[in-house]
Amino acid sequence: MGDAQRPDGFRTKQVHAGVKADPETGAILTPIHQSTTFVQPSVNEYMKTGYTYSRSGNPTVRALENKLTALENGVDSAAFASGMAAINALFMTFLGAGTHVIISEVAYGGTYRLSELVYTRFGVEVTFANTSDVSSVAKSIRENTALILTETPANPTLKITDIAAISEVATNAGIPHAVDNTFLTPYYQQVFDLGADLSIHSTTKYLDGHNATVGGALVMAREEHIEPIRFIQNATGTIMSPMVAWLTLQGTKTLSERMDRQSTNAMEVARFLEDHPAVEHVVYPGLKSFPQHDLASRQASGYGAMIWFELNEGAEKGKTAMSALQVWTLAENLGSVESLATHPATMTHAAVPAEERSRLGITDGLVRLSVGLEDTEDLIADLDQALSLD
Repeated sequence: MGDAQRPDGFRTKQVHAGVKADPETGAILTPIHQSTTFVQPSVNEYMKTGYTYSRSGNPTVRALENKLTALENGVDSAAFASGMAAINALFMTFLGAGTHVIISEVAYGGTYRLSELVYTRFGVEVTFANTSDVSSVAKSIRENTALILTETPANPTLKITDIAAISEVATNAGIPHAVDNTFLTPYYQQVFDLGADLSIHSTTKYLDGHNATVGGALVMAREEHIEPIRFIQNATGTIMSPMVAWLTLQGTKTLSERMDRQSTNAMEVARFLEDHPAVEHVVYPGLKSFPQHDLASRQASGYGAMIWFELNEGAEKGKTAMSALQVWTLAENLGSVESLATHPATMTHAAVPAEERSRLGITDGLVRLSVGLEDTEDLIADLDQALSLD
């Protein structure tokens, strides 16, 4: 589909990049280096191994960072304790008192909370712009704009930002452009090929894929960003643990296979919902009815596994249907092998004021689906029985 192609050898890289057999035992899996400190050969050879203290670097975490760098075709990565810790590190690297940041107006609720309710207290100016409109972003740039952060597809409305177009605007203005690539991952969306400077992940989601960890990562396309981001990683200490890194390493090895299956399921579920009499509106980038379908097809090599819909009878009917689901799980996460249903207004985006949610299309009746690996027929049958309840 479309013009975008997966990078050569992606599946090989997701299995092998960043890892090697343990030199002492031959273990095929990277060991969990659950150690606080690392013995130094001598005072003169301090840091010869590259590791001194796990806050400043850990071999297991480094293996994951190297894998993510390879998958994104970047120059380096930094892993963090959560996706929000990664975004905080991004902000701390580029923002300070008197600076200005432009953020996609539709973004994860945690991004809104951190920028609007925390960073503004320290003199950072924040503009939430319609990043799907290039002119809106260009008009929002000020002399003190230090960063542009876009999330595409956006959570939860799936609004698409033209990464190449925004990257061109950012480059011309000398401003770094960071893209939250959590929903599509580098398997479906290569943001550096489209001109972005940084890629952000909640590794909790598709990269882990098994609801087993909480983690985040910043991947860099430019050498000049390595040192300042690693300085923040070390200085703030919001590091990923070795166990989380080890589990994420295993999850990432099956990323492409999981995403292909989940996306196939999502297309079938979306088509079912589009034809269901109880459904007023369904949004999925793979549907021809999706307003930005052409851009979604051109910019990425897959449509992902996120869907949202609204029912004819409104929010109360939606809550009733969600409570009746049996195969789908009501939970506040996405990207896992299990299919999950979420009510953003009361869960993921509760920090966003009601009037702002309404303006952005995050209505009280919006139901977000993260489609998993189950049998398509079972997922559809479960939705059908829940939607058919009086």
